[in-house]
Amino acid sequence: MAEHFPNKVSLPVIKRLPKYYRYLQDMRSGGVAKVSSSELARMMGATASQVRQDLNCFGGFGQQGIGYQVDVLLAELERLLFSESDLRAVLIGTGPLGRAISRYLSAEARGYKLIAAFDKSPEQIGQTLRCGLTVQDVGQLADFCREHYPDVAVLCIPREGAQELAPTLVGAGVKGYWNFSHYDLSVAYDDVTVENVHLGDSLMSLGYRVRNQ
Repeated sequence: MAEHFPNKVSLPVIKRLPKYYRYLQDMRSGGVAKVSSSELARMMGATASQVRQDLNCFGGFGQQGIGYQVDVLLAELERLLFSESDLRAVLIGTGPLGRAISRYLSAEARGYKLIAAFDKSPEQIGQTLRCGLTVQDVGQLADFCREHYPDVAVLCIPREGAQELAPTLVGAGVKGYWNFSHYDLSVAYDDVTVENVHLGDSLMSLGYRVRNQ
């Protein structure tokens, strides 16, 4: 069953919004003031009809025969994709992947604030990440969540670890998960929002496309 959002916008449309946003940012940087649905479609690898349908889900921001004002469309997408206050995130797992993610969240990711990092390894606990956070013992995670109310958990741990920690995180009210663990929380907890990131799946898809293009 397709996942839907309060205003009946489907998940595939939501997932295309960041791509629209990136292309429009590039256009604005290049001094482009207006863009047509056909021009956007060429960049998106879609049809003009698909672009219009996507944007009409949010009220429609263009005029027939005129197209879209880049600044106006960017402002509307920023309103949809970001909020006035950052989402508070906790990182679980501070191995090589977790550390790379912590740098991205702290330096580049818009709309998020990394407020804590946790690990179970004695070698990791007590170390200071490049972003300035000290790695805490994952045994303190439940108490931290009850005190600081994070919105999002970033899971950079094995599947078994994520499955073990899920009841603690969900029970503490964490509603969003950026999940690199291969354990899909949304199967067991239907009231959370999960963005699963499968690096292996992405590589396999790339390999298939390269071999069969």
